[in-house]
Amino acid sequence: MSWLLRVILLLVVLRALWRLLRGVFEGAGYGEIGSNAPQAVKLVRDPICGVYVAPGKALVARAAGETAYFCSERCRDKWEKR
Repeated sequence: MSWLLRVILLLVVLRALWRLLRGVFEGAGYGEIGSNAPQAVKLVRDPICGVYVAPGKALVARAAGETAYFCSERCRDKWEKR
């Protein structure tokens, strides 16, 4: 019975060390180990209010070959009226 407790204790210690090392590597910028971590999204600045928004979720307006991204309809309307 004593050997079983030693094996369980060894497994618990190894698991704790693994989690510690994984956290250190993630904190050092090596990403998540063994998972599909989400990719970073480049944010764009709303030209009216200055808020940064993700292009995929922002409102878009195009004029004279220029594309602008907005946080709200209010900002987009102000930009279109200029």
